Amino acid sequence: SLLQLYHHSQSFLEVICAPDYKPYQINKHNKHLICCLFCSLHRLCGCNLTAQSCGSLSSALQSSHSVLRELDLSNNDLQDSGVKLLSDGLKSPNCQLEILRLSGCMVTEKGCGYVSSALSSNPSHLRELDLSYNHPGDSGVKLLSEKLEDPNCSLDKLKYVKQEVLLFCFILL
Repeated sequence: SLLQLYHHSQSFLEVICAPDYKPYQINKHNKHLICCLFCSLHRLCGCNLTAQSCGSLSSALQSSHSVLRELDLSNNDLQDSGVKLLSDGLKSPNCQLEILRLSGCMVTEKGCGYVSSALSSNPSHLRELDLSYNHPGDSGVKLLSEKLEDPNCSLDKLKYVKQEVLLFCFILL
C-alpha cells in the first residue's frame, strides 16, 4: 500500500509499506516511527521537531525492521537532549543508518560526546555526519574527529563549519 505523509516543511513523502502493514494503524504519534521503519531516506528538516520527537526516531533506529539509511533532521531544535535519544538508537546493533544530518540543531560539546559514544558502541554503519551550524566547541570536534581516524569506525565524513570563520568571511565581503 502507499502511505502519504505531509510535513510542516510542505514536503511530500511517499512510502511503500510492507505487505502486512495496515494503514489504519497510523496516528499522529507514530507516523514518523512508521515512516522510518519502511523508508531508506527520511527528511524532517525544519519540521519544528524537538528533543521529545527524538524518542520515536530512536525507537525506529533500534527496530530490527528498520531500513533507514539516511536521516536529515537539520534546522530543528533538538539540542543535546534530543541527540542523546538519537544516540541511544545509533548504539543499537540493528541501526543501519549511514548518513545523519544535524545541521542547525543546537548541538554542543555534550551532544558530540553522545554521538562519539554511540560510534564506539556501533562503529560499523554511520559514514557521514553533518554538524554544521552547531556549537560543538573544540573538544566536541576533537572527539568526533578521532572517530575519523579510528580504523574500526566507518565514519569518513564529518561536516562542521566553525561559526567564527563564517563571520570573518562575511565581514571580508
